[in-house]
Amino acid sequence: MPVGEKVVIRLRMSQADAHYGGNLVDGARMLALFGDVATELLIRHDGDEGLFRAYDAVEFLAPVYAGDYVEAIGEIVEMGNTSRKMRFEARKVIRPMPGSDSACEVLDPPVVVCRASGTCVTPKDKQRFAR
Repeated sequence: MPVGEKVVIRLRMSQADAHYGGNLVDGARMLALFGDVATELLIRHDGDEGLFRAYDAVEFLAPVYAGDYVEAIGEIVEMGNTSRKMRFEARKVIRPMPGSDSACEVLDPPVVVCRASGTCVTPKDKQRFAR
């Protein structure tokens, strides 16, 4: 997997994800999505799940609620011998229509709800693909 190739996951936030009043989803849920994206990036690049070492920046930009569909995107932007610098973005792509029990609207453009960057590590002895 070359540097810059992206991985995307999309899912609907459930009532179980709502942590605060008004069905607001905890921002940590976006970080969990980024962790899943990072894992897939490492598997595709190294053949191993690796480890998330640290975030160096996290920005929560808009609220997420139960019922929202969120797309999480990530890419490797820099490579070391064992480290992989990554960038992430979560976007709300669909939301329920206020006042309706079943209608939803597709957001065009999507609403960026979170951005982050961080570093993951795949130990040399765990890297299965020759670079």
